[in-house]
Amino acid sequence: MAEHPHATLVRKGYEAFTRGDLDGLRGLLAGDCTYHFPGNNPLSGDYKGQDAILDVLRRFFEETNGTLRAELRNVLVDGRGHAMSLHRSTAERRGKHIELNGGIVFRIVGDKVTDLDECFDELDKLDDFWS
Repeated sequence: MAEHPHATLVRKGYEAFTRGDLDGLRGLLAGDCTYHFPGNNPLSGDYKGQDAILDVLRRFFEETNGTLRAELRNVLVDGRGHAMSLHRSTAERRGKHIELNGGIVFRIVGDKVTDLDECFDELDKLDDFWS
C-alpha cells in the first residue's frame, strides 16, 4: 500500500530540514503558513509567512552551529488535512547539550503545509537550552 501524500509531504520536509535546505522547505509551505514554537524562551512564539518561518529555522541552525538534528520516528495522518510527526531532537549550544522527544502537528491544504504546531516532552529543558 502506498504512503498517504500527507505523510510523504512531512517526510520531504524532514529530509530538507536535515540537509539544511531552507529553499526546499519553502516549496512545501503555503505563503501564509504559521509556525508555533513552544515554551517561554527567546525563540518561542508564532511565526507567520514563509520568510519568518525560514528566518527562525536559520537562527536555530546558527545558534547550534549546525548541530540541530530532528530524527523522524513516525508520521501519522488522518486523511483530512492533518498529519502528526514524532521525532527525537538533539543539539549543542553554548556548552549545553539537549535531547528531547517532540513532534509537529501539521495542517495541510492541497500539497502545502498551512500550519505547524511543534510540541516537546520537556518544555523546561527546551527553555533552558534556548535561554
